[in-house]
Amino acid sequence: MSYGYGAYKKTAVSTASKEQILLMLYQAAIKNCKKAIECIQAKNIAGKGEYIGKLQDIVIELNNSLDFEVGGDIAKELSSLYDYILFSSTQANMKIDVEPLEGCLSVLNTLYEGWSEAIKTLKVSQAAPPTNEQNG
Repeated sequence: MSYGYGAYKKTAVSTASKEQILLMLYQAAIKNCKKAIECIQAKNIAGKGEYIGKLQDIVIELNNSLDFEVGGDIAKELSSLYDYILFSSTQANMKIDVEPLEGCLSVLNTLYEGWSEAIKTLKVSQAAPPTNEQNG
């Protein structure tokens, strides 16, 4: 990685909103899951362990950031999905099997798409023009 790209990436993260950071975490989890699958297929055992470790670190971070008081049932559902990803990726790591990782990838893609849509909807509703009461 060149210095310029590293500096750009660091700036992108430090200036990102909470929503952007959430999407970036999902993108990184998806990328690491795909790379772990590629490593298993290529019989690269060290790489498999490295990418599954990175995937799990991200999922643990996502799980730790859940607010059960505010999020209620949604937070509980997300926590269950994160537990599933952690369990399945551990199985994939021990058995050197892509199938559990494919399940993880499916869940991560679904969550990423859902959050992406929710954030777009949120931005549209926040961008609504002010009413006349606020102008007057």
